Amino acid sequence: MLAERTLPLSGVHNFRDYGGYGVEGGGRLRDGVLWRSAHHEAASDADLVAIDALGLETVIDLRGDDERESHPCRRSDNFSARVLFAGGITAGLAPHLQAAGGAIDAETARERMIDTYAGMPYRPALVATLRLYLAALAEYDAPSLVHCVAGKDRTGFAVAVVHRLLGVHEDDLMQDYLLTNTAGKIEERIAQGAAHIRARHGAEIHDDAIRALMSVNPAYLDAALATVRRDHGDIPTYAETVLNLTPAMRDAMIDRLVI
Repeated sequence: MLAERTLPLSGVHNFRDYGGYGVEGGGRLRDGVLWRSAHHEAASDADLVAIDALGLETVIDLRGDDERESHPCRRSDNFSARVLFAGGITAGLAPHLQAAGGAIDAETARERMIDTYAGMPYRPALVATLRLYLAALAEYDAPSLVHCVAGKDRTGFAVAVVHRLLGVHEDDLMQDYLLTNTAGKIEERIAQGAAHIRARHGAEIHDDAIRALMSVNPAYLDAALATVRRDHGDIPTYAETVLNLTPAMRDAMIDRLVI
């Protein structure tokens, strides 16, 4: 199943279809229309050809202006998708960089990631771009791609929100999130993450802490979902209250994405 859903690109991590899951009440998500990945700064020419072949209508970039400037995505001459982002500076760093710092061990890294995720539902740049994402899913009946830097934290939360709005069970939602630990050349992604983390925070950070920062963990996503439940009860209410998703927009998403 995983091999069929993963796009084997040489320079883009964690590029995969997050459709196909069954939904409550019957039916399943369409295949080949909901894509997620890390950013495309290191995409090869062959990667760009493969991405163009998906027929993307919309690319949702969850990064802030500072991240886009530092890590511009490569696009082919034939690239025609609309790239949506809210603009503005992020909370400063991608979550795995925000949680790093100092000679931390794995347990401290995990605790910091949990704290970072707990605040994720209210990160201003993320919220603003999620509003654009949900609006696009309600309006356009064509493939879309969502990405951040590593394609695991902000992207993972965004995908969890979309999954739940479409009726995917929370067990399947978590299963999809955890695929990041086995899909998309994780060892290469961890090595690249280690280089960025150590360049910013110093070489003293432990290897096991790097792995905790660059992997996903059920406790991380649970922390974000716990914030949503605490304040809003469930994801649909959070989406309506914070992300400006109307019932009509949600119905349109379901009509386009559930078969």
